[in-house]
Amino acid sequence: MRYLSFYTPDPKTAATPPTPEHQSEMRRFAEEMMKSGVLVATGAFLPGALGLRVRQTDGSIRVQDGASEPARPCVGFALLEVGSRQEAIEATRRFLKVAGDGETELMALVDGAPPR
Repeated sequence: MRYLSFYTPDPKTAATPPTPEHQSEMRRFAEEMMKSGVLVATGAFLPGALGLRVRQTDGSIRVQDGASEPARPCVGFALLEVGSRQEAIEATRRFLKVAGDGETELMALVDGAPPR
């Protein structure tokens, strides 16, 4: 089963740039998770002002520059491939130990099977 994970750092620590050591630790963790098959893809978001919103109303498409900025900006995402909900929680727990304080939202993706 797959989960899409969104990470938002704690606002108290988000303004502090990561040290080279912390960046290296995160790279090692991501490589380990990719080799194990749990981490399928990962990435970070640019500011919402650089995005766009596409909306359809009554068959008409409207494109608006600049996606909405959430109240607490999400910094990154990860696509996880796991055997169960508990494995997704464990992978996230390990990630947060490396990333530091913050919040991760896990969204189960439709794959034809109900979440376990």
